[in-house]
Formats: sequence, structure tokens, C-alpha cells
Amino acid sequence: MNEQLVVLGVDIGGTKLAVGSVDASGRILATARASTPVREGPQRVLSLLIDLCKDVLAATLRQAGNYRVVAVGVGCGGPLDPERGIIYAPPNLPGWEEVHLAEDLTDRLGYPVYVENDANAAALGELRFGGGRGIKNFVYLTISTGIGSGIVIGGKLYRGENGNAGEIGHMCVAYDGRPCHCGSRGCLEAYASGPSVAMRAREAAAKDGNTLLLKLAGSVEAIRPETVVAAVKQGDPLATRVWEETTFVLGVGIANVINIFNPRLVLLGGGLTQAGDLLFAPVRRVALSRAFARLTRVVDIVPASLGEMVGVLGAAAVAFDRLEQRVMNVGNVI
Repeated sequence: MNEQLVVLGVDIGGTKLAVGSVDASGRILATARASTPVREGPQRVLSLLIDLCKDVLAATLRQAGNYRVVAVGVGCGGPLDPERGIIYAPPNLPGWEEVHLAEDLTDRLGYPVYVENDANAAALGELRFGGGRGIKNFVYLTISTGIGSGIVIGGKLYRGENGNAGEIGHMCVAYDGRPCHCGSRGCLEAYASGPSVAMRAREAAAKDGNTLLLKLAGSVEAIRPETVVAAVKQGDPLATRVWEETTFVLGVGIANVINIFNPRLVLLGGGLTQAGDLLFAPVRRVALSRAFARLTRVVDIVPASLGEMVGVLGAAAVAFDRLEQRVMNVGNVI
């Protein structure tokens, strides 16, 4: 039986950890996940992550098939150094001031470990396994707790000078706009991420209690992005105003992306895209009306295809990508 090469894809988030074993075709063989014990610090998170990896390794090797695990890919929020695998104080992982993640995981698992920004990893996942297959130029955006992005140019991930390119969520769309948690003002993320939708809806509901949002949520504090979407579908005027601002600003941000990168695709993923055409229709309308006409003729704005497994598949794509680079650079065989 021919040997099948497998990697572990590790998705480190502020709320959940997910690990999966993935073959070269993108088939997931085994998975494990757990809530991130973020308040207990990096060592507790890493200890739990090692346990998840070992569980997935054992489950993979129990299956019928001649599998050989060759590497581990990790997607994690930045800022980070993707070459050395060091994490530098991401906002969603308090206490991770300078965590030598690749070195720690290699020592404890015995495999080479490759680390990448989670949005970049997702873009690589879409390039290798998903909606970006065969596409040379595209931009991936995740519209979720934050707004992350990965940029593919000429079929290759664009990382920038020190590996942190693609902070499209912190593009300024309102020069004196709402404060953003990054310390700046008017960022795209301050208007179009899930938490910003909920925050603006809470602010509006607190001023004007005549809204379906309060009936659906039970209180101002309980309003969530999905509450806003549900209220919009039922025609609530206040929720509709919040949603229209969200989709307008997101559309303007995507128009900027189109003008700068001239992509074939803009792939949108993340929790907010579950609103479907309620999000995509107005975003497309605004983006295509604001970008240069010649650029809009070649671009499609479409849902990303990997869904909730994008973190694991993206991390796996990082591992396969780095292994291939190593083979090309030094002529090693895996």
C-alpha cells in the first residue's frame, strides 16, 4: 500500500482550539477541539493543545491506511513572526507576550511546526483546497470577531516585509471615526466586525427603546449580531439602519481592496456571512459601484467555501506549503 503523507492542522483561537489530521487532497481524517482556557495563560493552552494533537494522532494512526504524519501547521492570530514561529501578544490571547510556539510544539510533538497568521492560513486553505483553487489573484476576508485577511498574488501568499501584511480590517474608512481596539480610529473592523455590529445596535437601542431588538434579545446587553440579523429580516427600522451602515462600510472597504489589488475573487468567510444575501447583496452593490469599472469587470465577491473547518484546513495548507518550499529550496525529500 502506498504511503500517504498527512499533516496536523492546528487552529488557535481566543475561544476555541481545533486540531485535525489532513491528507494532501484536503480530506480530514480525525479532529478534536476544546474551549480555549485563555485566562489560564499560554502554558495551560499549550498543554491542552498537545493533548488534542496526541488524540488526533492516535485516532489517525488507528484508521485503515498507510498514513505518515510529517509536519504540523498552525494558524494563530497575530502579530507574529511566521519564519521563527513566535507569537507577539495577540489581542485575543492575553499573556502571550513572546511565545516561541513553533519551538515549544516541535519539542513536545517531535514534528516540524510551521506557524502562520490565521487569516493568511485561511487564504492558503482556500487556495489549496477551496474556492481559490486555480485562481492566481484573490483576497480572503473573514468577517467575524474581527476582520482578518489574506492576500494571494500570482498564486502565492503575500506576507509583506516582516510577515504581517494584510491587516485590511484596520484600513481607515472614516478618518475621525469610531475608536478601534487596535488604538486607532475609523477602522473597517470598528464598523463591520460582529462585535461592532452588536455594539452599535446596543447603543442605538439604549437611546431608542422602540425596537424589536429588545424583544428578541431580552435586554440591551444581550443584543448580538444574530439578533440584529433576525430583526432586520422582520423589518425593524433601527436594526435596519445599523445593518445598512455595516454593509455600506464593508462595501466601501472591499471597493478599496479591489482598487488596490485588482483581484479575480474576493472571498468572504466568517460568522457574519451566515446572513447570506442580506449581507452579500448590498456589499456587492456598494463595492462594485465604488471601485474602478475596469477592475469590477473581472472580480466576483463570493462566499468562502471551507466553512467552519477553514482554520484546520488553512493550518494544514500552511504545513504542506512550507514543506514544498523546503523541497524546492534545498532538494530534501519529505
